[in-house]
Amino acid sequence: MAPLSPKPGGTLPRVLIVDDSAVARAALGRFVTGSGRFELTGAVPDAQRALTFLKTNTVDLILLDLIMPYQNGIDALPDLLKAGRGARVLVVSSSAAEGAEITMRALALGAADTLVKPNVGAFASRFGETLLARLDMLMAPGDTGPSPRRATVLAPPPFDAVAIGASTGGIHALASLLAQVPQEMTRPIFITQHLPPSFSPYFAAQVGVSARRPGVLAEECGRVRAGQVLIAPGDAHLLVATMPDGQVGTRLSHQPSPTGNMPSVDPMLTSMATVYGARLLAIVLSGMGRDGLEGARAVRDAGGTVVVQDSDSSVVWGMPGAVAGAGLAHAVLTPAEIGAMIAAQVGGARA
Repeated sequence: MAPLSPKPGGTLPRVLIVDDSAVARAALGRFVTGSGRFELTGAVPDAQRALTFLKTNTVDLILLDLIMPYQNGIDALPDLLKAGRGARVLVVSSSAAEGAEITMRALALGAADTLVKPNVGAFASRFGETLLARLDMLMAPGDTGPSPRRATVLAPPPFDAVAIGASTGGIHALASLLAQVPQEMTRPIFITQHLPPSFSPYFAAQVGVSARRPGVLAEECGRVRAGQVLIAPGDAHLLVATMPDGQVGTRLSHQPSPTGNMPSVDPMLTSMATVYGARLLAIVLSGMGRDGLEGARAVRDAGGTVVVQDSDSSVVWGMPGAVAGAGLAHAVLTPAEIGAMIAAQVGGARA
């Protein structure tokens, strides 16, 4: 990725490091300042000093360790997000291993992304390149283009199914959306979130908590049941098809997608547009890239409804921005507003 342009006013994105290890703070600081693309504004050893720092300083990015004295990073994360006033939090921790439950908790609470921190003394240049690529991604501008008029609550045509696609920042957005959907809603919800396979069980459990109903990993030739939340496994695209008895079933595909994502939002939306037609509500949440654009086009061609997350609430406005910029979105809303929209169609928002 090309180096970032300075922010308005000629300033570079400002970074705060929160890590109890002096070695880690020094190594992370060298990568940040050595890139010439970011400004290191602070490096503190615990969350309380980070909160004190944020009272008088503004930052764009926070690098947060999870295991620290006095208060761990997970417990401090909500306060840091509030104090950061829009700063994006990248968890950099040795406990943020792929599939770790604590990683899913951090993402659900609002962390923008996670990165496994190497052992002390193993901060090689490859890790530095990965770190800077993540920071670049979190500060990259989203796709721009004509956006439809915002609406607080859109009244969509009646729908029989909801399809949701997301990537970076999507887990927190999804939790906000699902919190507004009444438990009694019987329309099935299909979700494709860009995640590696090792995360899938934890993600399904997290979705179940947010939706207040079981989150189920989709299976080949599974039968779609009322009220289900079906999730694409990390190693396959989630598709739907009409079964011989006329019911809707799930299929799994391992075919490469044009966007390179596995799982990918595009094949899910395309297959669902074929099955549900005008009675499909498709939603594209925060994420990098353009996955979901062609699927949204298929939904619109079939007469379905497309809604995307707004730029201000997105960690990365790539995926929703691409759909909005192509003129395919009926509305651009926050995740909570999207959930309220669904609730209004069902017959009442969650109290």
